[in-house]
Amino acid sequence: MDNETLLRVILLTPLAAAVVSAFFFRRSRIVAPAISVTAAGVILVASLALLLGLDPANPSASASLPGFALGGFRELETIGLSIDGNGAAMLFAVTFVAFWIHVFSVGYMDDDKARGRFFAGLSVFMFSILGIILADNLFMTFIFWELVGFSSYMLIAHYYDTDYASMASKKAFIANRVGDLGFLVGIILCYAQYGTTNFAELEALIANGEMTFTSIGLLLMCGFLGKSAQFPLHVWLTDAMAGPTPVSALIHAATMVAAGVFFMVRIFFLLTPEVLTAMLWLCAGMAALGGLCALGQTDIKKSLAYSTLSHLGFMGAAIGLGLPEIALLHMGMHAFFKATLFLCSGSVIHACHHEQDMTKMGGLLKKMPLTAAAFVVAGLSICAFPWMAGWYSKDMILSGAYLQGNMPAFIALAVAALGTTLYIGRMFAMVFLGTAHGRGAEHAKESSPWMTLPLVVLGVIFSLGAGWFLAGTNGLPWLDGKMNALFPASATTVFSEGYHGLHERLAEAGLVTPMFALGVAILVVGLGLAVVFYRTSTGEDKLRERSPAIYKALEYRYMDTLYGWYISKVQQRFAMLVALFDMALINMLAVRGVAAGIPAVLGSVSRRFIQNGNGAVPVFWTAFGALVVAAAIAAIIFLLTFVHFTTPNSYLLVVHYDEEAEYDVDQMMRRSVKNRRLRSKTMTRSGAEMTWEVRLDNKQDLVALMLGIEGVHDATLVACQTEAGT
Repeated sequence: MDNETLLRVILLTPLAAAVVSAFFFRRSRIVAPAISVTAAGVILVASLALLLGLDPANPSASASLPGFALGGFRELETIGLSIDGNGAAMLFAVTFVAFWIHVFSVGYMDDDKARGRFFAGLSVFMFSILGIILADNLFMTFIFWELVGFSSYMLIAHYYDTDYASMASKKAFIANRVGDLGFLVGIILCYAQYGTTNFAELEALIANGEMTFTSIGLLLMCGFLGKSAQFPLHVWLTDAMAGPTPVSALIHAATMVAAGVFFMVRIFFLLTPEVLTAMLWLCAGMAALGGLCALGQTDIKKSLAYSTLSHLGFMGAAIGLGLPEIALLHMGMHAFFKATLFLCSGSVIHACHHEQDMTKMGGLLKKMPLTAAAFVVAGLSICAFPWMAGWYSKDMILSGAYLQGNMPAFIALAVAALGTTLYIGRMFAMVFLGTAHGRGAEHAKESSPWMTLPLVVLGVIFSLGAGWFLAGTNGLPWLDGKMNALFPASATTVFSEGYHGLHERLAEAGLVTPMFALGVAILVVGLGLAVVFYRTSTGEDKLRERSPAIYKALEYRYMDTLYGWYISKVQQRFAMLVALFDMALINMLAVRGVAAGIPAVLGSVSRRFIQNGNGAVPVFWTAFGALVVAAAIAAIIFLLTFVHFTTPNSYLLVVHYDEEAEYDVDQMMRRSVKNRRLRSKTMTRSGAEMTWEVRLDNKQDLVALMLGIEGVHDATLVACQTEAGT
């Protein structure tokens, strides 16, 4: 099979699987998963065949599919497919990880009634992400980019009957659309400036001396900020953990969030120094923030979500440092060890009867030895343990920042690396050490082979040895260049040359040994602190016990609060004023005209006097009507403002409950109320009492929700006035 046919097979196979599953086997518990897993296997084999078939001297291939005519854009007349060394590496990493996640999903979703819909959604997502990798121009990239947004929305909202999942999916969708707006404007400006959006043609124009523009680069970077969840559009990623764990592993470890990084590497030639600098500062800061905030989470998946934010920051910082090959290397390593960690969390959650709170776990080391072993290997890899997968890329990014003399970025990335070792040690201790602290953990047992086999393949094998093959290994010559021998077309151009090129620069500067020592020191200090704090699992978070102020800061709810304030206080009022302006001035005066528009407001009474034939009457009523309308508009604005500022939308929620129901009460508050503050908590012999201050712009029946929880005796909602007067 030639390369052109392979490209078409890779793109169209998951689409065919999605169509067949959705329209014919959506309710099937067996056929739909079989179709989806088979399709994932086919595209993996095709990707491998494509890698082996590329010419090492010119590692590229292209194909096309029938497109559609739209406005004379030739980029859309055919769906152009192309692949190069970068794309080949990304393609193999995505399809390989995706296949094993599909296998894991068969076991994880075994008791889910909507398995057919879930696997159809996975296939749609694979079609979309493969389209991003294979598209040869910006317009087609944008189309598949939006399809990724749609399919991720569908997967995150799999449990759509829960408020938390539905809100999380909408949050992810809206946040990504904000970034995509800038992305689309950047594409339009790029087409207007260069007359094409084809990647090869754009690169040739830039190579021939065409000017690059900071504005275009910044606008295109907006897409990256949304898709890869970087500041200030990062708020959706942690909430997206509401989807099933395989979705978290697929979308937020190896594919969707990595698509933004891959895209920025693909358009690297368009990025000016100003764009790279902005990217470096944003991503280095996000790397440090994500690494620290993972310490403030008790939900196992949310802790890993902040870890993903941190490592996406590492990748973005590498691009900002002018090291796109190293960014791709870290993206490949991250796909293996982060997917493994998410699947380990899924195995634990499944074994603990869908419990996600780490304080309710503990003692799982003996009960789930394979899962624990995979977690240890993937955890050491993400901590950059020497000669494991994560060490090659993470060490190089830190070294690159130091080599360039960018000390603020270097310090931020070092803090992120330290945070990584801390939260991995914390997670392992709270989940696997000590004794069980919940009913689920007490009765947990090792997961089925459908779930443990992917852990062994992705964790024990690839998280351990992927770096040996992808980057080559200094000091182990018998392993050096093995990836080059297997896949010369991709590895030589992407991973090995980038890694060894930077390594040579470090050797020339005499920094190889110091940077190695620094990496080991960060690893030892981080794991040492984790041992001191979390050497035993007690069912409580040690950081929260010893330093509640620090823990509260690391919970990091500030951006959600800020966005909530903006939407309720700024956006809604602005929208109201725009609507009034449209009604009063645009519709009444501009469209109908003054003479006809104002009388229309007066209704049938005015029309009766206007039509009586007396010329003075129309003039009088026109003037009077203008005054009435102006007064009415002013009164409406005043009343709406007055009502908004004076109506009490702050409440006190008082809940009486048994001590065993505390976790359920807390989770209900997290899902149902964004703006909340715990005012008091009282323990008595008969139970416990919590008082929350809540903001309810949309009247929610919290009382009914609370009374529906087993162990809750009473719930009262009382309107109150806050210090701000609202």
